[in-house]
Amino acid sequence: MATLNPYLSFRDNAREAMEFYKSVFGGTLTQTTFKEFQASQDPAEDDKIMHSSLEAPNGIMFMAADTPAGMEYSPGSAISMSLSGDDHAELSGYFEKLSDGGTVAMPLEPAPWGDTFGMVTDRFGIDWMVNIAGQG
Repeated sequence: MATLNPYLSFRDNAREAMEFYKSVFGGTLTQTTFKEFQASQDPAEDDKIMHSSLEAPNGIMFMAADTPAGMEYSPGSAISMSLSGDDHAELSGYFEKLSDGGTVAMPLEPAPWGDTFGMVTDRFGIDWMVNIAGQG
């Protein structure tokens, strides 16, 4: 069996972003710094996140890291995180929390395919799509 987990890249704010996502989804958050892995090339980056993982009780799991200053970093919309399911309260709650400090591109509303759908860019520039089955 294989799993596919999103891995997000940040520039100097992975810790803050992942703590925010923990407040949205709950679960267990682990974070390890470059210094803890003895992988820091620059003492100024010792406390930056080399690897972070969030695992929520409902199966949501993703990871993140800070991109070192010496590496190219291109934030943007090359990827979107997609949340889907049939629990309206849970998913609309996630949408509202992700919207805090972010920008709603499309509010949660009935979609042509019969579900409820919305899109938001969170305060860290990550795009999220939320699809609630059978709610249209």
